[in-house]
Amino acid sequence: MARGAQTEMAVLGALGVMPMTGYALRQAILDVLGHFWSESFGQIYPTLSNLERDGLVVRLGSERSTPYSITDAGLERLRALLAEPVQQVPPRNGLLLRLFFGRQLGADACRRLVLDARAEAEQQLAGFDAIRAEIASEPETDVDHPYWLLTISAGEHAARATIAWADECLAELDRIGAAS
Repeated sequence: MARGAQTEMAVLGALGVMPMTGYALRQAILDVLGHFWSESFGQIYPTLSNLERDGLVVRLGSERSTPYSITDAGLERLRALLAEPVQQVPPRNGLLLRLFFGRQLGADACRRLVLDARAEAEQQLAGFDAIRAEIASEPETDVDHPYWLLTISAGEHAARATIAWADECLAELDRIGAAS
């Protein structure tokens, strides 16, 4: 699936939850989808324009700040996009790249990197707790909650795995540092 189609999927999916202005859509993609999906803000507005031109979304008024709403054709397009195979993207992990060449950095610098990653994972877990509470406080979208919670669970599992991995790394880096 091309990058543009994935942007379409994110925009149509967000508008499938509720009508939003372009600004609210941008914020929803950042705040709500942001723990597992990033989207270039420079792509959102052109995508909205294209979707409107193609009849997949409509403006609910004539002002610039009026909400967009998904059309029946837009829902059909969204379902078609969601049914396509997931596009795997090669990972780019700056932390792992640095650890791979860690001999050049030294055990102490690697330790600091791993401690930072561990702290970030702990912050993510706290953030997921806050998202769970926010979701529970939105009864108007309760039909979507079980699906949203699946993504929160994936983030929580990944954060816990990062913490466990970091603990193993720290023990190994202590061993490496002691041997030096």
